Amino acid sequence: MAGLYFEEFSVGQKIDTVGRTVSEGDIFNFAGLTGDFNQIHTNAAFASKTQFGQRIAHGLLGLSIATGLIMQTGFLEGTVLAFREISEWKFVKPFFIGDTICAELTITETKALPRIGGGAIIAAIVVKNQNDEICQRGSLNLLVLNKPK
Repeated sequence: MAGLYFEEFSVGQKIDTVGRTVSEGDIFNFAGLTGDFNQIHTNAAFASKTQFGQRIAHGLLGLSIATGLIMQTGFLEGTVLAFREISEWKFVKPFFIGDTICAELTITETKALPRIGGGAIIAAIVVKNQNDEICQRGSLNLLVLNKPK
């Protein structure tokens, strides 16, 4: 799918991603990449004694997976200029090993920016697990190209 141009977005438009299951390997790879080896993520015995009863995925890993799922939809393929801002992001519930993450986007605002040859779209994002429970939410501000003339 070719990406959508700025003019093809409208307030209220919804886009859903497919799901992706969080694995133990994802958590350890993310810990290695970021240096965040907090025991709540990497030590099963330690995590079993916490209020969660098991290891949890890094919150930013969940956000990163959701961003990847958004890109996999193809609606930004070749048309996105930048992820400009992530705002009011809330980590509501943790993701566990074996949870399947998906994201739902709703366009809440569009703003033409002629000087850059595109515009800004703001999307409310909800990231859910396989039980349809909201685990993360916030908004993305994206710069998207105008349709070629």
